[in-house]
Amino acid sequence: MGDWDQAFGHVMSRRILLREYMRRAAMWARTYSAENEWPFFDATQYMTPEPHLSPEFNEELQTFLSHAPNDAVKRTCAGAVRLAELRRQTPAAVPDLPDLYEPLVLFYERGGEFVRDNAGFLDLTGVLFRPGTLEGHLGTPPLEILSSTVLDAVDAEGRISYYTEAHRQGPLLRRRKLRSEQHDEAFDRSARWVPTDRIPDTEPAVKESGLVELDEMVAANLIGATVVNAAQ
Repeated sequence: MGDWDQAFGHVMSRRILLREYMRRAAMWARTYSAENEWPFFDATQYMTPEPHLSPEFNEELQTFLSHAPNDAVKRTCAGAVRLAELRRQTPAAVPDLPDLYEPLVLFYERGGEFVRDNAGFLDLTGVLFRPGTLEGHLGTPPLEILSSTVLDAVDAEGRISYYTEAHRQGPLLRRRKLRSEQHDEAFDRSARWVPTDRIPDTEPAVKESGLVELDEMVAANLIGATVVNAAQ
């Protein structure tokens, strides 16, 4: 917490990680009828049996939580530890669902906490995030690969728009606008962003060229697929 350079440098990846956590939390909340507690809750409180923490382990956890900045962070950090222990102690008690806290732990590791503002947004340090609804997140696409390579490739300065050809045969393209600068780049087969001239200058020309704009989660999954292919 408090490392502003770390938080600002990973603002894009932190946003998609939080979106993926919201999706997974919606699935878990629906499974355990905990919709009223969504999105930031300790899922183990709804599971049987609950994990057993040794006195020493519990004391260490409580010491850590005493430094957490707000209740939502405390609940989810406690939930992540307790769910990991339950998975170790009683694997059969853990449902066949995506790991609930994996994206949120990565979110914390890449820049710390979040805070709520008075308008209902979450301040992620560098960008505001509207939580939306549980039902809305149930229908969002999953973030398929959460590796550091993919997350690092998402992070960049500026306002970013992603494009690709409508038939998805061409590379992933992005336009970054930073103050008076504009950078057009393509994600190549070696899993690197390189300069490109394939994005027309204006939005009408972009549409006429056959390029389609992509949601950042879809773009992140295309990055993940390219990374996997590059490693093979």
